Amino acid sequence: MPYCLRSPNQYIQGSGLLRELYPHLSPFGSRALFLISPSGQKRHQADLVSSLDAAGFSYRFEPFSSECCAEEIRRLGTLVRSGGWNLIVGVGGGKILDTVKAVGHSTGLPVAILPTVASTDAPCSALSVLYHRDGTFDRYLFLPRSPELVLVDTDVIAHAPAHLLAAGMGDALSTYFEARAVRRSGADNQVSAKPTEAAFALASRCYELLLEYGPDAMQAVQSHTVTPALEHIIEANIYLSGVGFESGGLAAAHALQKGLTLLPELHEKTHGEKVAFSTLVQLCLEQAPAYELQTVLDFCHAVGLPTCFRDLGAEAVPAERWENAAAFTCRPGMTIHHLPFPVTEETLLAAIYRANEIGQH
Repeated sequence: MPYCLRSPNQYIQGSGLLRELYPHLSPFGSRALFLISPSGQKRHQADLVSSLDAAGFSYRFEPFSSECCAEEIRRLGTLVRSGGWNLIVGVGGGKILDTVKAVGHSTGLPVAILPTVASTDAPCSALSVLYHRDGTFDRYLFLPRSPELVLVDTDVIAHAPAHLLAAGMGDALSTYFEARAVRRSGADNQVSAKPTEAAFALASRCYELLLEYGPDAMQAVQSHTVTPALEHIIEANIYLSGVGFESGGLAAAHALQKGLTLLPELHEKTHGEKVAFSTLVQLCLEQAPAYELQTVLDFCHAVGLPTCFRDLGAEAVPAERWENAAAFTCRPGMTIHHLPFPVTEETLLAAIYRANEIGQH
């Protein structure tokens, strides 16, 4: 089995980049279809087109349907082919970016990713998480390549809602622990290869940056200020976590997050908030030492991430639906089986309740 690390062709992060799009997009195409939400278009269109109009670059803005699902991917693929577009650009959060990556794969066109929030590790990966139209998890779509370009405007991230930056830290929080589990078990990473030393180093550095700069970055985004701490956390959330999870591998935390999509009470919670709680569950499964659990709990409290059912709004979820979520998580092929020991529905359910108990206190 080979070792493999996969990453975007280019990752560019800095201030004011949305107003300087043309030199970054032009090497990849001359006619770009932008996928963006109506609210995102209202906020960012003037900046996005300023350099494109000056250069005579062709573009179209297409509204996103709100779900990364097979139907939306087919719709956009048809639109791209009929319109003669030669570059696909995603502007927004995780589901828009995952959709664009899948459309790029289905059409064979290059993909540029412009995240407007640092709320997930989706931008850099060669992976799209597909959902059904009702928001429940469908499947992973593994892609043969990462995006050609990931362009992160730190001014935009600094003006996004602070809780979305916290959600990105919740998603990034699992990166080290899942990569460590994969390393211990000898499982494959998300590109069906063995993790490289570089991938584990990225995952480890991601965790270090979160602990060192997370609270200060939250203060920066609350005051809409780009600071060195915020720059570090943006890179951790988007690049280090994105390359780290894909090339380092996933285990229990992201598997359980998929199971939690079965609980309607959690549908309003972000991906990263659910991953943060699921990371605590993984540590309980692993019987992690008390100091490690305390470090993670302290971090979650410092940046406003959930640590128990109450924080998730799930106190009223009946036991049988937690059992259904555990059963879904433990299906064959789910990444929870990348842990270096067997996991059953019963042991997972016990860990879920144990994490809730610890998080309450």
